[in-house]
Amino acid sequence: MNVKPDFTRSANRAETAPAFLSVWDLHAYYGESYIVQGISFNVHEGEILALLGRNGAGKTSTLRSIARLDDPQVTHGEIWLDHQPLHQMKSYEASSKGLGLVPEDRRIIQGLTVEENLKLAQIAPPIGWSLDRLYSLFPRLGERRTQEGTTLSGGEQQMLSIARALARDIKVLLLDEPYEGLAPVIVDEIEKTLHTIKEQGITTILVEQNAVRALQLADRAVIMDTGSIVFDGSAQEVLDNKELREEYLAI
Repeated sequence: MNVKPDFTRSANRAETAPAFLSVWDLHAYYGESYIVQGISFNVHEGEILALLGRNGAGKTSTLRSIARLDDPQVTHGEIWLDHQPLHQMKSYEASSKGLGLVPEDRRIIQGLTVEENLKLAQIAPPIGWSLDRLYSLFPRLGERRTQEGTTLSGGEQQMLSIARALARDIKVLLLDEPYEGLAPVIVDEIEKTLHTIKEQGITTILVEQNAVRALQLADRAVIMDTGSIVFDGSAQEVLDNKELREEYLAI
């Protein structure tokens, strides 16, 4: 008899180092739909975590729950960032504690220039990310600082969305499908930027359908299936495990 392989052996395992961001027993709903079904995982400071799974697995809902957005509705669970209980906070309070979400649709503000988009997001006075530092990280944005943000190319808009999150001096960057619709050369550029952000000590959770690119970038991977975690381990483990990739990622 064939037995379905168990990939949960390392899921939600105890970590030897203290976690920087912890999600514990998180449950969330869209209306009557039970989307996130009691998941738990840890992320360490400066780590890049790829949150993967097929469409409908609950990845974006998990990001939105961490960011404390109203939809989906979190009914149970705890979220801790640097010893602070995000699960007791509103979205603006979680944002002020160092959480930055870059949504799939980027949310560039129409009618504002690149620089105005950044200044609107920037804390006053800026502590770690001045405009000069942001333009050094994203030279294209510096060249287009007076251009309306919504007229940028897709790749440049993604850069602006990431820069706008950094402008708030965040500790954790939540990225939802950052590679969608972008040419490989632009994806290369964004990945170089994410490496630089990692070197600055910023923690990143990346939701991405291009699983291979995400795994090549990430330190660790969490794979979700129908609202639950089926794997939690190193990104290299997933790249090396054909059976796991075929079962849950179709690659």
